[in-house]
Amino acid sequence: MKIIWFIKILVITAFIFTAPVESQSKKGIDMENTLYLELQDGRVVIEMRPDLAPNHVARIKELVREGFYDGIVFHRVIEGFMAQTGDPTGTGSGGSGKNIDAEFSSEKHLRGVVSMARAQNPNSADSQFFIVYKDAPWLDNQYTIWGKVTEGMEHVDAIKKGSGSGGAVNDPDSIIKMQIAGDEAG
Repeated sequence: MKIIWFIKILVITAFIFTAPVESQSKKGIDMENTLYLELQDGRVVIEMRPDLAPNHVARIKELVREGFYDGIVFHRVIEGFMAQTGDPTGTGSGGSGKNIDAEFSSEKHLRGVVSMARAQNPNSADSQFFIVYKDAPWLDNQYTIWGKVTEGMEHVDAIKKGSGSGGAVNDPDSIIKMQIAGDEAG
């Protein structure tokens, strides 16, 4: 009996790994709430979480559809902590010009979580966001989580790191393109 189960598991596993990639990537994905973040090393897939932060997700979608993030650099990247982007000036002090009120949740800042950067004021998030490299519990309930990397975290890991405690990056990597999965051309 154990051999039969083992064989069934092998057959199912073989099917999963030989199924066409497109059917795997589209199956069960909410295309309207999935982002493709194109980096020099490859595609990062981010599942957006409107259930946690509906206003932030709506604003991110708006900016993505405007092409706002295309070409923007990762201006602050701290090894073992996070990679931050979303400032069109590349300095860490710019944004889109529209603040979003905080939408804190009980969700945890675990590896791959995407969260909004902000100034001291909790309601000062704008367009800057960061992707967490390692669990960062001190950020919980302090920053708005709006997504999570579901594929391609190795490409986030490869983003050029900054120096010093501030993580400022000389000659930083940039976002090639961001788009909503449902908007991707054919």
